[in-house]
Amino acid sequence: MFEDSYNRQEEFSCPVEVGTEYDVKIEDQGKSGDGIARVDGFVIFIPGAEVGQEVKVKVNATRRKFAFGEIVE
Repeated sequence: MFEDSYNRQEEFSCPVEVGTEYDVKIEDQGKSGDGIARVDGFVIFIPGAEVGQEVKVKVNATRRKFAFGEIVE
C-alpha cells in the first residue's frame, strides 16, 4: 500500500529538555536582544543575557529548531 507521507508529522530530536538546566556561554545576540547560546549546536534564546556571559540556564520551552530559556542563579 502507498504510505501518505504528506500527512505524517515529521519527527525531530531536540538535545535539550524542558525544565533541565545547562551551563552555557552566550555566543551571540538575537534581533530582539535575547542572548543566544547553543547546546550540541541547538540554539537557546535567553532574555537578559549578554554576549560573553557564562551562565546556567533553565529551558522553558522547545520548538523544532530552537528553545527558550531563563538564567537561573
